[in-house]
Amino acid sequence: MFNLKALNKSVLSIVMIVSMLIALVGCNQSETSTKDSESEGKDGEVTLEFQQWWGVELPDGALQEIVDEFTADTGIKVKLLSNPYADTKTQIAAGAAAGTMADVVGLDGSWVYDFAKQGSIANMTELMDADGYDDSQLSDQIKVDGYTYMIPVVNFAYPMYVNMDILKEAGITGIPKTWSEFTEATDKITKTTGKAGWAIPMSTESPSGIQNNFMSWLWASGGSMLKDGKPALTNNKDLTATVEFVKELFDSKVVAPGAYAMKEADMVEEFTNGRVAFMTDSLAHLTTIKKEAPNLNFDFMPVPVKDGYSGKSGMDVANWGIGVAENSEHKAEAMKLVEYLMSPEVNAKLAVLANAFPGNSTAEPDYSAADELFVKAYELYQNSYAVNEFTGLPTSEELMRSFDEQLQLYLDGDTKSVNDMLKETQGIWEESFE
Repeated sequence: MFNLKALNKSVLSIVMIVSMLIALVGCNQSETSTKDSESEGKDGEVTLEFQQWWGVELPDGALQEIVDEFTADTGIKVKLLSNPYADTKTQIAAGAAAGTMADVVGLDGSWVYDFAKQGSIANMTELMDADGYDDSQLSDQIKVDGYTYMIPVVNFAYPMYVNMDILKEAGITGIPKTWSEFTEATDKITKTTGKAGWAIPMSTESPSGIQNNFMSWLWASGGSMLKDGKPALTNNKDLTATVEFVKELFDSKVVAPGAYAMKEADMVEEFTNGRVAFMTDSLAHLTTIKKEAPNLNFDFMPVPVKDGYSGKSGMDVANWGIGVAENSEHKAEAMKLVEYLMSPEVNAKLAVLANAFPGNSTAEPDYSAADELFVKAYELYQNSYAVNEFTGLPTSEELMRSFDEQLQLYLDGDTKSVNDMLKETQGIWEESFE
C-alpha cells in the first residue's frame, strides 16, 4: 500500500540535504571570495604573503620598513609572516604539503632539493627569464636539475662564540686553537665553574646542529663528508676522528645538558644567559645576543682544528635564501619582490642589518658602523674558505637527521664502534642518492 507519510518524510530529508549542500557551496564560495580579496584587494591590488624567520632576527621593524618601501615603489603590498626558524620550517613544510604555501618564502639551502622535487617551489630560472632579470649579479644560485629554485639573499659565517668571563673565571688565559686545547679548556671550565664547556643542539626535530655544530669541526680541519658529490662516511679518517672527538667531549660531561632535545634557539639562549662557554653559531644571532644580554662579555674565535693540522680552515656558512611558491597566483609580482631584495642598494642594507655578507655581488655594504665583533668575524671568514656540504643535497635534512640519530646511538653506547656507526649511516645516506 502506498505510504504517503513515508514519502513526505523522504522528500523532507532530500530537501534538507540539498539545503545543506547549497549552504556548504555558499560557504566555500564565501571563503574563496575572502581569500581572493585578501590577495587582490580593491581594484586588483595585490598583497603578497612573505613567510620567513628574518623579521625575528633583524632589528625590530627593519624588514617591515624594507617591504613598505617596496610597496611605495610598486604598489604591491606585502604581508609579513615572521616566526623563529624552526617554526617557519614547520609552517612552510605544512604549506607545501597542503598547497597553501605563502607567495614568497624564506628558504634554507638544505630544504631546496626536497621542495623542488615536490613541486612546491617555482622554477626561478623561468621566472627570471620571463622578467629579463640579469642573474650575473647573483653571488650564488641553488639549483636542482640545472634550474634555480633558491637565491641566497644574504650569507652568514658560523664562527665560534666564546664567553670570555667564563674563561677568566676558570683561570684560562688563552683561546684554544686545537682539539686537545679545547678538551682541556672545557674540562677545566666544567670542573671549576660548574658551567657547560660547549653546547650542541641535537634535536632530531630540527637537526641543523649536525651541519652547523658537528660538521663544523670536520670542515675546520679541511675534512669532507663527500667524494665526487656522494656520501663518503666510511674509511674516512677525518670524519672518524671528528666523531671520536665529540664523543670524548660527551664522555667528559662538558657538553650542555639536554643536547638531544636542544634546538638552535635553545643553545643561543643558554649562551646568552651565561651558562655555556663555547658554541658555534650564525652571525645572524649577534644582534639578538647583544640586545638581550648587553653586558655579556663574549668574543669570536675560529673553530679549533685537529692537532697537527696546518692547512686552511673551512668555515661553515648558511644563508637566508628566498623562493617563490608554485601555488602562488601572483608569481610575477612575487618575483618583483625577490628582485627588489636582491637589488644592490637594498641587498647591501639587508646585509648590514643582518650582520651578514650580501648575496648580490655588486652590492657595497657599509660596514664602517658595524659592531667590532662583526668586523672580526669578517676577518675570520676572509682567512677561511666557505663550506656547507649539505646545501642542495637530496633529502638534505633527512641526511642530517639520520646522522644525528646514529650519532646519538654511538654516544650512548648502543652502537659499539665508530666504524659501525658510520657504516650504518653510509647505508642510509646512499638510499637518498639512488
